Amino acid sequence: MNKKNTIANMRNIGIIAHIDAGKTTVTERILYYTGKSYKMGEVHDGEAVMDWMTDEQERGITITSAVTACEWKNYDIQLIDTPGHVDFTIEVERSLRVLDGAVGVFCAVGGVEPQSETVWRQADKYHVPKIAFINKMDRIGSDFFATIESMKEKLAANPLVLQLPVGQEDSFSGVIDLIEMKQISWNNESLGATFTENQIQDDLLDAARSHREKMIEALAENNDSIMEAYLSEKEIPVDELYAAVRQASISLACVPVLCGSALRNKGIQPLLDAITRYLPSPVDVPPIKGLHPETGEAVECRSVVKCPLAALIFKVSMAEGRKLSFVRIYSGVLKTGDEVYNPSRKITEKISRILRMHANKRERIEEAGPGSLVGVMGLKDSSTGETLCTTTAPVLLEKIDFYEPVISIAVEPKTHADQEKLTQVLGKFLAEDPTLQVKEDPDTGQTILSGMGELHLEIILSRMQREYKTNVNIGKPQVVYRESIEKESRATAVFDREIAGKAQFGEVTLKLSPIARGDGNRFKMKIPEGSLTEPIAAIIEKSIFEALENGPIMGYPIVDTEVCITGTAFRDGVSTEIAFGISASMAFRQALQNAAPYLLEPIMDVEVFVPESFIGDVIGDLNARRGKIEAIEHKMGAQVVRASIPLSKMFGYSTALRSETQGRGTFTMKFSHFDRV
Repeated sequence: MNKKNTIANMRNIGIIAHIDAGKTTVTERILYYTGKSYKMGEVHDGEAVMDWMTDEQERGITITSAVTACEWKNYDIQLIDTPGHVDFTIEVERSLRVLDGAVGVFCAVGGVEPQSETVWRQADKYHVPKIAFINKMDRIGSDFFATIESMKEKLAANPLVLQLPVGQEDSFSGVIDLIEMKQISWNNESLGATFTENQIQDDLLDAARSHREKMIEALAENNDSIMEAYLSEKEIPVDELYAAVRQASISLACVPVLCGSALRNKGIQPLLDAITRYLPSPVDVPPIKGLHPETGEAVECRSVVKCPLAALIFKVSMAEGRKLSFVRIYSGVLKTGDEVYNPSRKITEKISRILRMHANKRERIEEAGPGSLVGVMGLKDSSTGETLCTTTAPVLLEKIDFYEPVISIAVEPKTHADQEKLTQVLGKFLAEDPTLQVKEDPDTGQTILSGMGELHLEIILSRMQREYKTNVNIGKPQVVYRESIEKESRATAVFDREIAGKAQFGEVTLKLSPIARGDGNRFKMKIPEGSLTEPIAAIIEKSIFEALENGPIMGYPIVDTEVCITGTAFRDGVSTEIAFGISASMAFRQALQNAAPYLLEPIMDVEVFVPESFIGDVIGDLNARRGKIEAIEHKMGAQVVRASIPLSKMFGYSTALRSETQGRGTFTMKFSHFDRV
């Protein structure tokens, strides 16, 4: 195959879906029928090739997107199996950013489930053409047409039915291909590797003809030559129909729909044919656009070998302590030993190895061209979302969007040995996962780990112990309060003592006043000029600011308070800096007791994205958390509720929101201000 052919015969696809729709099972069958794996791994046995992490095998879910490549009828298919759990949405986002097409897997019983909506919206955001595979047709309660209706209703998709199921639930035996008008049945003895194509059964023929007519009508709306042939009632050649479906799919006008049962080994080969027939190759999608890092001019990166290199790092993984970067090459060629330029950091890096990935196994290759998804070793400083290019033709590709973490826990090492390892280990996780954040709270000294959900953090802690033998104690992060005063107060304090045989005297009178919320603290001196030396004035100010650090209620810092020094008494020879520092501090404490101190708590701005049917429950819960609802807006078939809520009431909210909205609600939260408890 020549080079041009190779790129046109390449398919970069992702398998996307809700948790438990059967994505990994579909992927396992694809690997088996394309000869990539010699046996089928089952998710429920913890043996799926793509779920290679111990946590994935134990929980029976996909956590990281795994990359693999296989061949089907002279086509190279590069495949990413993405997670379905909402906590790992970023893995899907990163994958969709670099893919040319996607297969949405839907459960024929559950229809379009919440996380399917989320990943479908992400695919729409990146204009990724999609095929739908309705899986689990053999399950009790499966309903092919109800699933298609829920696609229209929940995803605003335009499904194009290319297959009909033969039988359903226990009697599901195969599919009818509406383009070639034939019935396909699978042989159970051969694990579905062999199948037979026959005439359509008489009792199904009328339904097949009627659905074929609807399919052609739908294609005619988007294709003039099909419209002409349809109106003149000519027989349309099969090849023309294939071309029309491909055009409708790539232009996002329609979503071709197929069906089957991956676990029962039915329907996978026609899905592979559909991937190669209807999803785009790197040359079928518009060239990716970037910006010149110096001039800001638009740069187009075409899928051509002779163009300068443009590649995007879409994921970083720590493999056996070494950094493995996953790269999508958009244009040009990447070779082992090449020096590449990273315009975001203005550094050059050397490629030490290029690897073709198969889940966690890998094979070394010398070079990779446009459209390739490869693993790269040797990049020391470059990270997720950054571009690799050449110094002579620099380009900055659009960065990947990352989400703000919504849930935090406090972690502390169990032993001194863990203490030394903890910072290193957290650094490795941060390099892998941009949605993870670690910060030290300056007020409490706690190390705070923030992530996308409780499961996300649970997996990180499990990997910390399993892969790095680091043990930590975990707890809720402490809410950091502030203190303030309600009324004006005055006090005078005198310090008159002998210390180490030397008399020490200082007298300070001051006034405390509350000021506007958010104004911080102010310090003023209203005493006659020259009544104090500069060092004494400085020590009084320092003592006051130190005293403001500890409030009388719970020892939190005092804010929004003005301290005004209104009078001092000075005695020659015995007035010292120490005495004035102590008397200022004593006067402040006395005034504070009479200023009606009170506690302030952090208030968060919360935005909740919720389907309309659950809005009542969500608002009820926000009110129960002392939330103030500020606005409710309609957006993309859902409601967005904006509210301000005390941080202390937001612990565990991600779990509560999921259970109230069947997993379909999401929220973001950021600090707004401090307010009275």
